Amino acid sequence: MQSISNKQTQRQELFIHLYKSAFPAVAKYIARMGGSFDEAKDVFQDALVIYYEKAVAQPSVLNNDTAYLVGIAKNLWLKRYRQTRSNLPLTDLDVAFDEQEENPSNNKLMRFLSTAGQKCMELLKSFYYDELPLGEIAEEFGYSGVRSATVQKYKCLEKVRETIKEKALAYDDFME
Repeated sequence: MQSISNKQTQRQELFIHLYKSAFPAVAKYIARMGGSFDEAKDVFQDALVIYYEKAVAQPSVLNNDTAYLVGIAKNLWLKRYRQTRSNLPLTDLDVAFDEQEENPSNNKLMRFLSTAGQKCMELLKSFYYDELPLGEIAEEFGYSGVRSATVQKYKCLEKVRETIKEKALAYDDFME
């Protein structure tokens, strides 16, 4: 009887440890991917069940591996995300795009792009957003040719990169 109680205690301690070590990473990942806290809890529960089943089936393979558990949760979330997002009506997609425009990280990015100047903003917008060919951009902006437009685009991007370096920012500063 003592051994059953001991096993239950060990299992309970393992679950508590896994929750404390792995759930925050899973919740953060799912939030970044557009999921809710409740979805994160559901996915984590499913991942925990899969992890435990594998641990029981092959105890020597898994030994308190939180990275493996997080990987299971990420795969489950991606599977769920693909299934649910592919069935959204177009009206829901419009709402999602509106929310992205008001995202603070997008505003931060726009501020850094604006430090390059209005002409650079227009050039970068034409190339990346409007997807105009460099020949058209050269003509529209009065450059002598495609090569000049390419060089100017590069200079604009370098201005933005220098500003970001001065502020010592990383890619993660733009992601929330």
